[in-house]
Amino acid sequence: MANSQLDSLDYKILKMLSQNARKPYLEIARECNVSGAAIHQHIQKMQSLGVIKGSESLIDPASVGYETCSYIGFLLSDPSKFDEVVEKLKEIPEVVECHFTTGKYDIFIKLYARNNSHLLQIIHDRLQNLVSVRTESLISFKEVFKRQIPIDERP
Repeated sequence: MANSQLDSLDYKILKMLSQNARKPYLEIARECNVSGAAIHQHIQKMQSLGVIKGSESLIDPASVGYETCSYIGFLLSDPSKFDEVVEKLKEIPEVVECHFTTGKYDIFIKLYARNNSHLLQIIHDRLQNLVSVRTESLISFKEVFKRQIPIDERP
C-alpha cells in the first residue's frame, strides 16, 4: 500500500498541494525547511507510487456553455456487460466521471450538457443505445462546494 511508503514530509507536501496545486516547489521547500531538489524527489516518488495522479486546470462548465450537470444511474440487465458499457461511455465526451457502485445502480456517471435539450439528446441517442440498460437521471441545480480529501500531516 502506497501510504506505508510515505513519510511526514510527503504528507506536508500533499497538504500544501491539495490547497494549491500550482504552489511553486521552492515555496514548498522553504515552508518545509528542505531543498527544492528534495521536494522534487518526494513529488516524483509520490507520482510513481500513484499517490499524485497529475494536476489539472479546473474549468467552470457553465462558463464554456455546459449549463446542465446530471448524475445518471445505470441498471444493467446483464452485469457481465459492465466493461462493454464503460468502453462505450468513454466515447461520450460529456461524461466526465464513471463509477462502479454498490446498491441500486451498477454504474453511476456524471455528465455535463449544454442544456436540458442537449441532455435529453445524449440520453436518447447515446446512453439508451448501450447494452440493455435502464437509466435514472438526476439534475444538479448547483454545485454547492467541491474539495479535496483532507490531508493530515503524519509523523
